Amino acid sequence: MKIVIIGAGKIGLSLARCLSEDGNAVTIIDSNPKTVEDAVNALDVNGVMGNGVNITVQKDAGVNKSDVLIATTFSDEINMLCCLIAKKLGVKRTVARIRDPEYSRQFILMLDMMGLDFAVNPELESASEMSRLLRYPTAISLDSFAKGRVDLAEMIISEGSPLDGLKISEITRTLDVRLLVCAIQRGEEVIIPNGESVILAGDKIHFTAGHEQLTAFFNKIGAYAKKLRNVLIIGGGRIAYYLARRLQDSGMSVKIVEKDEKRCLELSEMLPKAEIIHGDGTDQSLLDEIGFAQFDACVAATGVDEENIIISMYAKHGGMSKIITKISKSTMMNMLNSVGIDTVISPRELTENLILSYVRALKNTEGSSVITLHKLVDGRVEALEFRVSDNSAVINKPLFELDLKGGLLISCIIRGNNIIIPGGRDVILPGDSVIVTTVNQQLSDLDDILK
Repeated sequence: MKIVIIGAGKIGLSLARCLSEDGNAVTIIDSNPKTVEDAVNALDVNGVMGNGVNITVQKDAGVNKSDVLIATTFSDEINMLCCLIAKKLGVKRTVARIRDPEYSRQFILMLDMMGLDFAVNPELESASEMSRLLRYPTAISLDSFAKGRVDLAEMIISEGSPLDGLKISEITRTLDVRLLVCAIQRGEEVIIPNGESVILAGDKIHFTAGHEQLTAFFNKIGAYAKKLRNVLIIGGGRIAYYLARRLQDSGMSVKIVEKDEKRCLELSEMLPKAEIIHGDGTDQSLLDEIGFAQFDACVAATGVDEENIIISMYAKHGGMSKIITKISKSTMMNMLNSVGIDTVISPRELTENLILSYVRALKNTEGSSVITLHKLVDGRVEALEFRVSDNSAVINKPLFELDLKGGLLISCIIRGNNIIIPGGRDVILPGDSVIVTTVNQQLSDLDDILK
């Protein structure tokens, strides 16, 4: 596919790299000549220097002959205008990053009026992810498939856990729950397991399950935490606004600490039921004054990664039961694990996953295309949800008869309202949704799992 990306910031460049590695012809537009030059030299992409809302610049980048235009500049208005112009020039699909809450409330109307085919709000997606994690405090990450009916959870196996030393094939019989461990991270090693794989203390495991089975699993292993009731959010940006609304709707009490006085006044008007405190969330005396240790959970969501890390470390030292850290720089992810900060949310990564799954779905609209994509283990593993077509090569055959590529696992089959944790004799049928976990990074069709 021919893809044009307007805006060579962190998200734009990361998308350009991933989409190029997927075999797409990618062109980047940016007004900074040095940024364009660096991108062309570092990535397998073309570059055009100029303003993305300029018709001539878009034509020079081949927008009129492209399949997808993705606008990821820092301005919602510019992104929407870029998409509108691109549609007029003849691009087939447009994608925009849109962050303002006012625009988010009008997504459906804007998709039609502004020529948008797909819009992503990084802060809203981050708040949604944080909200799910606060409902399951034991999980250190929690993604969803099948429109929220299937969970993909990550947790660390502690010393003395009932799972320590257990084979994958023994989990269902031992715990009487239906789930499938689809990836194990053991130090730097990544394992796509089979039934004989053994779980060890210290492992990070990723597994799929329905909501009820997930709750039952945490109960069976003694890791179910009491419902969180009061949450402290440090940083009063868009994520705090979206998250506070969701938490209050679920009955939780929310307190927000924000250092900008004007923003505090805005939040007070937008969130009348939340308590807004004007102050520096990195000030220990302020945190102690507001009863930091009495909160069930802390979300560090300032605009500075280093501040979020310091806040999270202080919360962990104080024994807080659930801590979520917002991080923008991907280079800090491994560092956080070494200091015991496990639950990390990256708005950039969430946005990238949503756009990548959308583009991959476009590549094969007639086949078994990608519905949802999540990256695991620092991007080294992908979990993809496919919609199964009538002519797929994998249908109506027991799974044990399929000649699958190495390094992948069929993790779940969704058939109507039924969630199937698959065994060797299960079959895939047309109309199913299938979740595949893989170390292969270029799957765009379910049939790609076959050798």
